[in-house]
Amino acid sequence: MDRERYDKVIEACSLSKDLEILSFGDQTVIGERGINLSGGQKQRIQIARALYQDADIYLFDDPFSAVDAHTGSHLFKEALRGLLCSKSVIYVTHQVEFLPSADLILVMKDGRISQAGKYNDILISGTDFMELIGAHQESLAVVGSADASSVSENSALDEENGVVRDDIGFDGKQESQDLKNDKLDSGEPQRQFVQEEERAKGSVALDVYWKYITLAYGGALVPFILLGQILFQLLQIGSNYWMAWATPISEDVQAPVKLSTLMVVYVALAFGSSLCILVRATLLVTAGYKTATELFHKMHHCIFRSPMSFKIAKTCSKTCIYSS
Repeated sequence: MDRERYDKVIEACSLSKDLEILSFGDQTVIGERGINLSGGQKQRIQIARALYQDADIYLFDDPFSAVDAHTGSHLFKEALRGLLCSKSVIYVTHQVEFLPSADLILVMKDGRISQAGKYNDILISGTDFMELIGAHQESLAVVGSADASSVSENSALDEENGVVRDDIGFDGKQESQDLKNDKLDSGEPQRQFVQEEERAKGSVALDVYWKYITLAYGGALVPFILLGQILFQLLQIGSNYWMAWATPISEDVQAPVKLSTLMVVYVALAFGSSLCILVRATLLVTAGYKTATELFHKMHHCIFRSPMSFKIAKTCSKTCIYSS
């Protein structure tokens, strides 16, 4: 493990505070589909994994879609412009504020490249790109005016209530700090969000075989299967003994039975053994099919009607809210 590069990647992807909040830091087990992570954390972890590989070419598909503007600017500055400054980076984005730093911009429209070039060249020559820039600036203006009105309303309410605030984001920071303190002060042992699965080692127990045997028709076909196998073996032994006893040793020795009797008895024994093996195979296939069907239906029933618990989901969402 390259510890120096690892630390640089963690810092560039703004994961230091997230690792401090997680109970086991970078050893925390991530659940299926990142159940114990927020959307921004998932995206930053994916970017961090890519950065640590130190490849020559990087492909990013809208890498800043799930992070806020401040974190996105930090990622672009420290990751794309910092650690990947000597690499070939191709990234797809709708956030036009990052485009002035690109060496080459390809504007896509209806699945085709409508414009290509540097930021200033496309800005002067193209109308599609101008519309995109204008729409982005209008959205920023709308968001800025909404934030300003919200801040002014909060300030007016605070003045009426006699509350003084030094920082707009004080509440969120205080809650995050309280969450950390609760984790440190709690006497309960910390556990991973994803626990290790229980596994049983050793040979299969006899009761498992017994349940499998008796699952189809309560095991009613098992005696007939065994009987068919036993009769088959007896008829096979009988046919071999009959041929050895009834066949004369030489031409001078008289046969104990006629040739026609020898053939009739041998054919009857062969037919009986064939019939027994046919019955045994039919019953065995029927029991196996019935057992497999019952096992599938029980498994299907247990999965789709199993009780659901949201305890872990609540814990994960609480952690993600204060760590993102």
